[in-house]
Amino acid sequence: MQLTAVGLNHQTAPLSIREKLAFAAAGLPDALRALAAGPAVKEAVILSTCNRTELYCVGDAEHIIRWLADYHRLDIEEIRPYLYTLGCSDTIRHAFRVACGLDSMVLGEPQILGQIKDAVRVAQEQQTMDTWLNALFQKTFAVAKEVRTGTAVGENSVSMAAASVKMTEQIFPSVGDLNVLFIGAGEMIELVATYFAAKTPRLITVANRTLPRAQELCEKLGVNAEPRLLAELPEILHEYDVVVSSTASQLPIVGKGMVERALKQRHHMPVFMLDLAVPRDIEAEVEDLNDVYLYSVDDIANIVQTGRQARQKAAAEAEMMVEQKVAEFVEWQRSRQSVPLIRALRDEGERARRQVLENAMKQLAKGSTPEEVLERLSVQLTNKLLHSPTRTLNKAGTQNQNLVDAVAQIYDLEHPGNG
Repeated sequence: MQLTAVGLNHQTAPLSIREKLAFAAAGLPDALRALAAGPAVKEAVILSTCNRTELYCVGDAEHIIRWLADYHRLDIEEIRPYLYTLGCSDTIRHAFRVACGLDSMVLGEPQILGQIKDAVRVAQEQQTMDTWLNALFQKTFAVAKEVRTGTAVGENSVSMAAASVKMTEQIFPSVGDLNVLFIGAGEMIELVATYFAAKTPRLITVANRTLPRAQELCEKLGVNAEPRLLAELPEILHEYDVVVSSTASQLPIVGKGMVERALKQRHHMPVFMLDLAVPRDIEAEVEDLNDVYLYSVDDIANIVQTGRQARQKAAAEAEMMVEQKVAEFVEWQRSRQSVPLIRALRDEGERARRQVLENAMKQLAKGSTPEEVLERLSVQLTNKLLHSPTRTLNKAGTQNQNLVDAVAQIYDLEHPGNG
């Protein structure tokens, strides 16, 4: 048995396949126990997210694939083309890269690390982890922390939604103290609003042409959110520190005069305004007003592109760090694999020592001189310790040069083959 990983992700399989092989959180404990129950799998961790399903195991890869197909009641040949099967070193490398966000759909995203920690926690609770997977994931968490601390792989915004929040945080100390207004309730607004909701602002308002759609989005956000109608904008605009707009309107919805009146009511407290609509929802002249920070879709697109380039550069540095950490872990793993052999070698030496010592004590009891006993003890001990390597060399002869070289290296000897 060896360390292995079997899985699929957004790069190898479409959503229609990924959803068939996903594990529901509620069923994960039972699945882990079932996977680790047979003799072909000693340890197991299952990572299942919207973008990937991966089984990290100490076991037989083909058995794991068959189990995965059987568990989801699928034909094995139906899923095989979408799966990757990784050997020991590749499994280590893959775990490190996934935890660092280097294998994510959004390069450097931090959520995956928390998802891996949750998967490991469940495996620990179900007692499906032991020496190898414990060591792998402890090292994985350490590598992820070091990579994120030592590089900028997760620092720059690479999506409009993330960049929107980042820009707000550059103007205001805390999003949690702000009132945020979203104009429109389409897909882009929903995405940006989800990012803002994660920061738990004081109030979120969704203003839309129709109230039911605004209400639906407010319920999805699951925070202190309220729906309003677009017609109410002139009366409520002054209440908001952040305004994000994205509608399909062909004419501006927020004019310069409306914003001027809102600023007076706010006593000129600053407002961050983000217009993601094309054509614009907010009149371009609003940018000329003091205390207004207005950004267009092109402005934020430039920030996102710069962020992507910065992350790509940081990712190259992160990949180098990962390779170094993989080499370190593989070397540790190899040293651990030698421990049983070292223990057996020392046990054999101890048995030989005790045997010749007992013989020596018997000879002393019979009246032999210490000099005779010591001489005989040294000869017997030498013969016992050298018996196995001598016999091995005689059998190897010239047919197994690697074995001859190994014995020579172990005992630091010169032999004719090196001459």
